[in-house]
Amino acid sequence: MPNFTDVTEFLLVGLTRRQELRVLFFVVFLVVYMVTLLGNIGMIILISISPQLQSPMYFFLSHLSFVDVLFTSNVTPKMLENLISETKTISYVGCLVQCYFFIALVHVEVYILAVMAFDRYMAICNPLLYSSKMSRVVCIRLISVPYVYGFSVSLICTLWTYGLYFCGNVKINHFYCADPPLIKIACGGVHIKEYTMIVIAGINFTYSLSVVLISYVLIVVAVLRMHSADGRRKAFSTCGSHLTAVSMFYGTLIFMYLRRPTEESVEQGKMVAVFYTSVIPMLNPMIYSLRNKDVKEAVCKIVAKANLRKG
Repeated sequence: MPNFTDVTEFLLVGLTRRQELRVLFFVVFLVVYMVTLLGNIGMIILISISPQLQSPMYFFLSHLSFVDVLFTSNVTPKMLENLISETKTISYVGCLVQCYFFIALVHVEVYILAVMAFDRYMAICNPLLYSSKMSRVVCIRLISVPYVYGFSVSLICTLWTYGLYFCGNVKINHFYCADPPLIKIACGGVHIKEYTMIVIAGINFTYSLSVVLISYVLIVVAVLRMHSADGRRKAFSTCGSHLTAVSMFYGTLIFMYLRRPTEESVEQGKMVAVFYTSVIPMLNPMIYSLRNKDVKEAVCKIVAKANLRKG
C-alpha cells in the first residue's frame, strides 16, 4: 500500500463531466471571479481613502474583503484552468497548499464575522464608551487573533491530511482539494482525520457563532429599549447586512463540514462549495454597500470629485 508521499498528483473531477457545459461554466465563473476581485478590492480602497469610513466597523469590513479575495483566489483560478484543460490534475504539494489556505481562510473569516458582531454590540449597547473601548490599538489586536489562530489551526489540520494513505485511487470528486472528498478516497489514516475535521469544525463554528448570537441577542434587547423609532431603525439597518453575510457563510459551511463524508454528501458538498467559494465573496461587497448609507455617500463623493476634476 503506497503512503501519501508516494502520490505525486491528484485528478480533480471538477464541476461537470459534460464537455458542452465546460465552456459555459468557464465564462460564468470567470465573470464571477472578476466581479469578486473588483468588488472586494474596490471596497478596500474605498474604506482606505474615505474619511467617513474610518470607524472600527469599516476597518473590520476591509479585512473581510481582503480575506474574500484570498479565499476565492485560492480556488477559482485552478477551477477555471481545469474547465478548459484536458488534464485536470493538481500536484500533491499543490493539493496540500490549497487545503492549508482553504482551512486557514475559513477560520479567519468566521472569526472576523464574530469580531464584527462584537463591534456592533459595543456600538449599539455601549455607545458612550465605544470610541475609547474600540480604539485603533484594540481593533488591531482583535483582527490579529483570527489570522494567527486560523493559520495555526490550519497547519495542524493539514498535517493530519498529510497522514492520509491512498491505495491507487487519486480521483478527487471535487473542483478543489477539500477534506471530505480526500477522506472519501483514502484507505488509511481516515478515522483520525475524519474525527478531527468534525470536532475542530464543530468547536470553531459553535464558538464563533455563539459570539455572534449572544452579541445580537444583547443588541435586540438594547434596541427594543430605545424610545426613538429612528434609532431602532438605524440600529437594525447597520446589523442587517452583517446578519445576511453570517447566515450565508455559516449555513453553507455547516452543511459541508459537520457531516460524515459519503458519496452523496461529497456530491452535494461540491454544489454547495460553489456558493461559498465564488458566490458569497462576490455578494459581500454588494450586501454591505447597497444597504449602507455611509458607503453609498462615500462612493457618491468620490464620483463627484472625479467629475469635478474632469470638468
